[in-house]
Amino acid sequence: MRLAGRIAIVTGASSGFGRATAERFAEEGAKIVVADLDEEGGAETCRRVSKAGSEAELVIGDISTLAAAQHAVERAVSRFGGLDVLVNNAGIAQSDLKDTWNTPEDTWDRVIRVNLRSVYACSKAAIPAMLERGRGSVVNVASIAASSPVGGSAYAATKGAILSYTRQVARELADRGVRMNCVSPGFMRTPMSTGERIGLSPQEQDAQIASFGERVPMGRAGSVDDIANAILYLASDESAYVTGQEIVVDGGYLVR
Repeated sequence: MRLAGRIAIVTGASSGFGRATAERFAEEGAKIVVADLDEEGGAETCRRVSKAGSEAELVIGDISTLAAAQHAVERAVSRFGGLDVLVNNAGIAQSDLKDTWNTPEDTWDRVIRVNLRSVYACSKAAIPAMLERGRGSVVNVASIAASSPVGGSAYAATKGAILSYTRQVARELADRGVRMNCVSPGFMRTPMSTGERIGLSPQEQDAQIASFGERVPMGRAGSVDDIANAILYLASDESAYVTGQEIVVDGGYLVR
């Protein structure tokens, strides 16, 4: 097993990339702290982790705050004995996609808080626990929006900042056993991208995902498993000599 005996925190794990990553980690032997605001969805992820043969601890809180981030780390240490992996996956989309330079101030602030401040808060809370063990891997979920004008200005600003943050922190920690990398998804099928969360019908969701696939050289939108597998690689010892890097998982969109 690629993560046997490892302990991981996955933020935004109640659905989408986070849930798929928690399940994938569990299959590979990791114990998981599921961190999210959605208690019902988080509980379902914990059930899936158990079904995959591992253990999970549900932590409900706003992990863009340092207090909630520290609480998640404390739960990992108190229940499982330490922390080896942090996946900073929590994020929201920007709904207003026209003239996004003019987005409402509260929308801008919320996107920055959820997408970017959570990465800072969780990393700040988690890295000391990793340094105590002399090892660790932080995987941040960015986006092709860091490199291409998709998703809106606030969203793109957070994802570009995550990429820069990853490189900076990776350099600072490189000689202390803790690695930091990021995965940048392209057009993927998730509850956030399909329109499920804003009430689109199944037929409308399928049409939206099909339109994504038309933009991609490989001819399809990606799946949550495509992202979970990339995150697993960066969390495991298979990437032991990899830090400060971005893995783009986009079916060739950026090179089209």
